[in-house]
Amino acid sequence: VSAEFEAAHRVAGYPGKCDRIHGHSWIVEAVVCGRQLDKLGMLVDFKLVKGRLKELLDNTMDHRMLNELPAFAGGKNPTAENIAVYVWDKLADVLLCENYHLFEVEVWETQNNGCVYRGE
Repeated sequence: VSAEFEAAHRVAGYPGKCDRIHGHSWIVEAVVCGRQLDKLGMLVDFKLVKGRLKELLDNTMDHRMLNELPAFAGGKNPTAENIAVYVWDKLADVLLCENYHLFEVEVWETQNNGCVYRGE
């Protein structure tokens, strides 16, 4: 599933324009995997996964200055990679079930620039 949020950030120390405050329409994708389908032939209802992802993004990141969030305190830049790790850390336990688990989180800051995180 995918969800979007709007937020600003800066990549402190970057040798170029990205060191200045700028914004993105971020896209975050959460992929779950498993082996056992339910009686309807579904692994998990997309609505459940999207609801958890949207709730996380809306409550913590949407329309924020990401550098000011506790998740990125201490000089940790809110890059797409660090955002992917943050989303993974928040969703991995929520999307853990007997039949499925979080497989990867993909974060796109533009339609051409994104990353994938698959946990440790």
